[in-house]
Amino acid sequence: MKIFTADQIRQLDKYTIENEPVSSVRLMERAASTFVDWFAHTFPEQPREVHIFCGIGNNGGDGLVAARLLHHLGYDVQVYICRISEKTSSDFDTNYTRLPQRDTLGIHQLYKGDGLPILPEGAIVVDAIFGSGLNRPVEGYWSDLLWHLNQQPVLRVAIDVPSGLFADQPTESISFEGGYTFSFEAPKLAFLLPENEARVGQWVVKSIGLHPAAIAQTETPYVLADQALSTSLLRKRPKFSHKGTYGHALLIMGSYGKMGAAILAGKAALRSGVGLLSLHVPKCGYEIAQISLPEAMTMVDQHELNFTEATDLEPFRTIGIGCGLGQHENTRKALESLLPRVTNPMVIDADALNILAQHPEWLQQVPKNSLLTPHPKEFERLFGKTANGFERLELLRQKTIDLGLIIVLKGAHTTVATPEGKLFFNSTGNPGMATGGSGDVLAGLLTGLLSQGYDPGAAAVLGVYLHGLAGDLAAAEMGEEALLAGDIPDFIGGAYRNLHAQG
Repeated sequence: MKIFTADQIRQLDKYTIENEPVSSVRLMERAASTFVDWFAHTFPEQPREVHIFCGIGNNGGDGLVAARLLHHLGYDVQVYICRISEKTSSDFDTNYTRLPQRDTLGIHQLYKGDGLPILPEGAIVVDAIFGSGLNRPVEGYWSDLLWHLNQQPVLRVAIDVPSGLFADQPTESISFEGGYTFSFEAPKLAFLLPENEARVGQWVVKSIGLHPAAIAQTETPYVLADQALSTSLLRKRPKFSHKGTYGHALLIMGSYGKMGAAILAGKAALRSGVGLLSLHVPKCGYEIAQISLPEAMTMVDQHELNFTEATDLEPFRTIGIGCGLGQHENTRKALESLLPRVTNPMVIDADALNILAQHPEWLQQVPKNSLLTPHPKEFERLFGKTANGFERLELLRQKTIDLGLIIVLKGAHTTVATPEGKLFFNSTGNPGMATGGSGDVLAGLLTGLLSQGYDPGAAAVLGVYLHGLAGDLAAAEMGEEALLAGDIPDFIGGAYRNLHAQG
């Protein structure tokens, strides 16, 4: 699913109106009807009061249509018209005249300086004040109103975008804080950034039927990696394939006290469908690897505790390195020796990334299209601090282009950046995966997909999606709090089955 700027969405609206064709007021009706269908399904308790705050533009027009439709469904609806200025949009005016008789639906006018309404506890507040076209921070009385609504003991829902939130740039001033945000056609880029979590809440996207030709023709570097995209990347396993078909992967991982990271990565690599897997571990990890992963072959370093020597790389289609590796001086030297010898794309994670951060010139020796998988702190060590999420995304995009590498920035909506300048935001995963070892599982899974011959960009997008989906399946069975990183590999098979069923 493409992610568009606010201006691109306006252009898509315009194209749809002109080429479907459909009137703008009819398109507004369609959009609000889509919202109401979701609202009625999500909040079926009709005795609950619904207080809808409408601006005087098209976002307010959406709110007016929603008020009328919810009233007809039997909800107790109160409408507050925020008279921000004397200028109203024509579609707002049309839908204002369509509101039911005033004695059956409460309509209140709010002017600058009026007292702020006190709302009943447990009511639902719907925000349709300012839309995605907002071009300056909300100030004065209307800022006070947003703050006031955020303090009320109510459930808050925003239509399209929370009022005060900028869709395509940092928001430093007040905004409505939605428990839910219902977005038309595509999510806003701002929804995917951690600093906006309290503003956006749980967001939902539904299509309102914008013209498919216009959507196809509109270019954007931002993509939501959803089920449809991930299913399209999944490759079928031929009937007459054999273990050689799916490659031989090498994981260089583990050190004294950190062999668990190597085992977690190894389990995930095996569950990915790799043909053969070898582990290079220090002597102290030999028995652990042999007992924990009987399907894998184990190669032993000359050192008792750490990785210190690069092995023969000829048999391996790809290499994953870093999980539990440590940053011993001998390990640093071994990584320096290894990088110039690797010709195929590889996966670099954890301590290997931290060593690269200490020696950024080595990044030029990393094979093109390799996958770097930092979490935010590791990304900061590699490439420097940023002021906000938008700045971090731009730095992420620029570094992938400059280095010719694929960077997987981990977190909620893990972002895969490709050398073509594309950013793919993952749509699976849950907070239960915020536990030690989850990243090791991802590194092993990505290494296994690379070994099977997946294009590196496709391997990154698909692997991140499968990893998150496996985590979702695990959380559904045992809950987020009890979820362990070691549970995730056990659900990779279920994640594959889920995608195959959709395909």
